Amino acid sequence: MLNFVAAAALASTAIIFPPGGAPGDDAPPPGVIYVKLLTVNGSGCKPGTAAVAVSDDRQAFTVTYSEYLAKVGPGAGPADFRKNCQLNLEVHVPQGFTYGIAKADYRGFGKLERGASGTEKANYYFQGMSETTYKSHSWNGPLDDNWEADDEVPIGAVAYAPCGEKRNFNINTELRVNAGTSGTRATSFMAMDSTDASLKTTYHFAWKACP
Repeated sequence: MLNFVAAAALASTAIIFPPGGAPGDDAPPPGVIYVKLLTVNGSGCKPGTAAVAVSDDRQAFTVTYSEYLAKVGPGAGPADFRKNCQLNLEVHVPQGFTYGIAKADYRGFGKLERGASGTEKANYYFQGMSETTYKSHSWNGPLDDNWEADDEVPIGAVAYAPCGEKRNFNINTELRVNAGTSGTRATSFMAMDSTDASLKTTYHFAWKACP
């Protein structure tokens, strides 16, 4: 899992489509849409271990990690029980439109001994605006499988980037493992990385035409 060769950090992706009809609230606008990873900070995502990509249908973008793992037990350092990652992204959308995030899908792998527990926690916000409330999901051992967590925002509660302003998009995530009653001789971990990039985080766009 940790041997996955990550795509280069600070990568960006752009898809160009010809102009079309005016899209509805749920349809991506015509034009260039790209997401560029500007900065990466945190114990769970050293530079060079995270990458972003816009989906082919331009309805979402994904984030993949290669060394995002929190663990306890033999070989774990005192701070390894908690890992975090802060991403700062530049999201370019066609003029006359803005976007928000309607849903976030988090995917990973966990191995928790009986008595241990793991937590995934995340929030996001636009530069200069209030942070969204952290949402967390927890699992109890025994666990030795992929895990998934979905955070969905009601349509009326979606926060959109201000029209006509350049605001970077920030994502904060955290993984945490508690040994609990499993003891110090057992290894438990929660990971948000993958050997084949299939376990990725997906952020689904909500589109809106500006006045």
